[in-house]
Amino acid sequence: MENTTEIRDDRPAVPSSSPGLSGIRFLVDYRIGIIPLPVYVVLLALMVRFSLTGRINGEINMMIAALALGGFTCAAIGMHIPFLRSIGGAALVTIFLPSFMVDAHILPALFVQNVTTFTNATNFIYLYIAAIVVGSILSMDRKSMMRSFVKIFVPLAAGSVVAMIVGTTVGWLGGLGAWRSLFFVVIPVMAGGVGEGAIPLSIGYSEILGQNQGQVLAQLLPLAFFGNLTAILISGVLNNVGRRYPHLTGNGKLQPGTGDKIAAAAQQRPSIAQSNLTTIDVGTVAAAGMTAITIYLLGVMLHSLVGLPAPVGMLIIVVILKFVNVVPAEIEEGSRVVFRFFVTAVTYPLLFAVAVALTPWRELVSAFHPANLITVIATVASLTATGYFVGSWLKMYPVDTAIVNATHSGLGGTGDVMILTAAERMELMPFAQVATRIGGAITVTLALIALSRFRPF
Repeated sequence: MENTTEIRDDRPAVPSSSPGLSGIRFLVDYRIGIIPLPVYVVLLALMVRFSLTGRINGEINMMIAALALGGFTCAAIGMHIPFLRSIGGAALVTIFLPSFMVDAHILPALFVQNVTTFTNATNFIYLYIAAIVVGSILSMDRKSMMRSFVKIFVPLAAGSVVAMIVGTTVGWLGGLGAWRSLFFVVIPVMAGGVGEGAIPLSIGYSEILGQNQGQVLAQLLPLAFFGNLTAILISGVLNNVGRRYPHLTGNGKLQPGTGDKIAAAAQQRPSIAQSNLTTIDVGTVAAAGMTAITIYLLGVMLHSLVGLPAPVGMLIIVVILKFVNVVPAEIEEGSRVVFRFFVTAVTYPLLFAVAVALTPWRELVSAFHPANLITVIATVASLTATGYFVGSWLKMYPVDTAIVNATHSGLGGTGDVMILTAAERMELMPFAQVATRIGGAITVTLALIALSRFRPF
């Protein structure tokens, strides 16, 4: 017999003929992101007052409020700009507007200082990545995941080769020269970000070429930033393509199969926020969160032992755990809730923090040199297009495969968040980490070996 639950609402009914009360109810229910409008107004007034009186500080409640207010405000602006909203406008505005406001001294200096200190001191990007990567992998269908992880290396490898050829050719035709186009434009775009990509490249380049490392880094960083921006824009367009042609996308899954049916059924189940009854208790969700943190710390330990970046170590460990099927089903379901919570509540505050603390406006603008622009766009476009067509040839969803290829030109974990936010496919984070971290490490290693053997003089 099917169980039924009667939900009673003892609140007094609001007469339909009372427009005043209906208007008040609408204002209470309306949200800016996740923030109810009345709370938003109070929060905005408080942040303005604290900033003007110098009372804003790095205390965690203050910072959560400040980042949520800034992040969801920028996202709401991006969601209401025609055309831009269809290509990831919420993510783009959340990245660029705060960076510009910092450079133009529109945001109070004390506010910027506290956000920067909090972001750098807590490094909460790694908590976010741990929740996203572990949550998404543990909540995936095991057989489907195994097939996808093996297959994704083919479009990634093909895309990297094609992007190097196309980007170098376009840069050469644009007057940059083949050598400079490859090593100072194409390679930085696919190197995996700043810490794992541009900085190691600048150190290696400076030693091989006998140049100042700081000057080399200043040449590489703008190209990495613009490559990330191009990937964001292309991923936003791909998201729009997926909406118009649903058969081309798995909406966060790489290939059709039994796993899609299982995942679809899981997604149709009412979430905790949508149902009064759930089989997932708070303790299970908390246990899943601690599991994610523990797996990340195991990645940190792996880094100290073999030098592998902690996010890569974490990714390897959680994939092994999923392959051998040792994680209890309730922890996997709890991980799904943790994943959805971080996607919904933390993404835009995180992007806002990164824009304020780690994204210099002048470095972004300096990348907009015509020859660089054309070369970077050609590199990222060919990388993504190759993923699309190779993915289709391998019977994978072409839109989702192309988006994973696009993350190969992202700024590390932060860039993956930006790109997947624009694509509205945060479920692809594990594959994005493969593309960015592992793909970036391979790119940097091969580039330094090649440069040491084939110098321009």
